[in-house]
Amino acid sequence: MACATCLAVGLVFGLSGPEPVAAQAPAAAAPSGPRSSQKAYDAQAAASDPDAPGLLQPIPFSHALHAGEYKIDCMYCHTGTDQSRAAGVPSVELCMGCHAQFGGDMEGVQTLKKFWDEQKPIPWLQIHRVPEHVKFRHNRHVQAGVECQRCHGPVETMDKIHLTSDTIWWPWLLPSKKLEMGWCIDCHRQNQASQDCLTCHY
Repeated sequence: MACATCLAVGLVFGLSGPEPVAAQAPAAAAPSGPRSSQKAYDAQAAASDPDAPGLLQPIPFSHALHAGEYKIDCMYCHTGTDQSRAAGVPSVELCMGCHAQFGGDMEGVQTLKKFWDEQKPIPWLQIHRVPEHVKFRHNRHVQAGVECQRCHGPVETMDKIHLTSDTIWWPWLLPSKKLEMGWCIDCHRQNQASQDCLTCHY
């Protein structure tokens, strides 16, 4: 009875079954979230520039955008630097805490999400390095009030992180470049920090 009623209604109102639809190519998936700002696009392009100082990283991350334009504190991403000897880099999970919500229209964020989906760490290239026999403790320097820029340079202005030049000259005209022993000793002298060998070599 119900089938007959449906058939009758269909005949009365001229309803018909679904018509065949021509095959279509799948549309490209539209990224979710709002469109990124032009500043974000410009920063990504600058961080991808092979001619700019610094190494090309797996993801074109701009400190100038995040730390400079958006004023994100260093300690938000480099969590625990005031407690740990090593500064480390933010986890993919931390990055996704923000970028799960926006930035999906940018190639760099899409690469980030690929690392997240595959549950793989980002193979960042290290820029600042001291010799293995030097024990540099980030926590002691942060707790003493030494700004990150003292060693890393004005990162809030850099689209690509790179080692900035800084050379001090000793009274006997011997140069010492940034992160060399003499440069570190000069900083310790200026700030009345220990110059005992075992402070850094243990």
